[in-house]
Amino acid sequence: MAISEPAPEATGPAAQRSTGIFRTKSVEQSIRDTDEPDAKLRKDLTSWDLTIFGVAVVVGAGIFTLTARTAGNLAGPAVSLAFVFAAVACGLAALCYAEFASTVPVAGSAYTFSYATFGEVIAWIIGWDLILEFALGTSVVAKGWSQYLGVVLGGHQPIWHFGSVKFDWGAVLLIAILTVLLVLGTKLSSRVSAVAVAIKLAVIALVVVVGATYFKVDNLKPFIPESVPGDDGGASALRQSLFSLVTGSGHSTFGWYGLLAAASIVFFAFIGFDVVATAAEETKDPQRNVPRGILGSLAIVTVLYVAVSLVLTGMVSYKDLQGENATLATAFAIHGVDWAKNVISIGALAGLTTVVMVLFLGQTRVLFAMSRDGLMPRSLAKTGAKGTPVRITVIVGVICALLAGFVDFGTLEEMVNIGTLFAFVLVSLGVIVLRRTRPDLKRGFRVPLVPFVPILSVIACAWLMFNLSVETWLRFIVWMALGMVVYFAYGRKHSLLGKAQELIGKTGSSAK
Repeated sequence: MAISEPAPEATGPAAQRSTGIFRTKSVEQSIRDTDEPDAKLRKDLTSWDLTIFGVAVVVGAGIFTLTARTAGNLAGPAVSLAFVFAAVACGLAALCYAEFASTVPVAGSAYTFSYATFGEVIAWIIGWDLILEFALGTSVVAKGWSQYLGVVLGGHQPIWHFGSVKFDWGAVLLIAILTVLLVLGTKLSSRVSAVAVAIKLAVIALVVVVGATYFKVDNLKPFIPESVPGDDGGASALRQSLFSLVTGSGHSTFGWYGLLAAASIVFFAFIGFDVVATAAEETKDPQRNVPRGILGSLAIVTVLYVAVSLVLTGMVSYKDLQGENATLATAFAIHGVDWAKNVISIGALAGLTTVVMVLFLGQTRVLFAMSRDGLMPRSLAKTGAKGTPVRITVIVGVICALLAGFVDFGTLEEMVNIGTLFAFVLVSLGVIVLRRTRPDLKRGFRVPLVPFVPILSVIACAWLMFNLSVETWLRFIVWMALGMVVYFAYGRKHSLLGKAQELIGKTGSSAK
């Protein structure tokens, strides 16, 4: 595989500013790496394609699997407000992503941005974090897709039983099909996403219009239900939010604590707009189109989420949505609108298909960027005839298929939230750092009111993280610790930037 070693600048504003584990990779070097013949991604995407990707990945899980459950168990009618809180945090982070993606139009998203600002070890941490986010997200949502497939199949869940082992063949089938699509090309994936997005938006419009005919204002009262105390001991202590544990409020069910916890949970519904940034390297005119794709998709989905959550909680009392099996179809069934169940299920299949596809895409692009830098095996950073990273796509497909096929995730989906929020915090801080260290860079989009807006983004994201469960924090810490072991055992030794700096050091010593 003929991929050249990086040649870091020795002087000037583009020079790497550190050595060792905090060595930074210049923006110029990152952009030059995109032209390596054997590791070059094809530039096929427009702002419209990116907006479709954004809407495709964000609209799906939240509307079809989270809205009813969160209203019934955590927030009541105030679930619409929880979506607004989560959207504000995402909006602030989206501005920061838009500036970075327009300045560094390279695959890898937050990983690449962190490499240019905080250094290699921080870039590794965020890359390792994104691997967790996208792999779990892909697998969790694939299992949700499989459940809706069971509804369409007349209640026959696509699961095979081998003794005590369950195999979800529906989830595996979806991931296998999407693996083939992503290998064949990003543009083809965008066209498939466009069709699926049209189907699910039509279903959502139907839900809002039909649901509005059953809307009763009395169902929205009380808008924020009175807090319900929970058991503080045992496993329940681990399941409450870190905020409620620290403040001694007990389990976060309803009330303001429940609303804040709900905002952290429904944040899962917004995960994905940052995936748009991972496709920057495959975009025509990324300085203009990437910010449009990021901000445009976020604006569209926020309106959709608030509209659906208001209609849902106006149709029935939130008490009718309690339990782990409540969905949008539950509200329609209560009113005897049984045909809506099948329509919603078809919309969910279309919606969740695109969610899995774009999360899968994000996973492969982050790994591609890490492999191209040598932090993961370099042989993975090879693109095929279609300009896609075939090896990485197949490997990720197999791993996610195994996870979705055999693992019962339970509360593991919250790991996706904490991983994403952590990435948002670093990207927001990175905007401030890069403004000071590289004011000379051309920025296609600029965050207004720096450093005020990035600092607000950090506070908002940290607040949502603080409202995630204690067990989620413990799992996250363990995953990060494992990542550091892998970095020092492999990544640090094989880093191309590190090798280049060692070579420069040896050459300098020889010259002396």
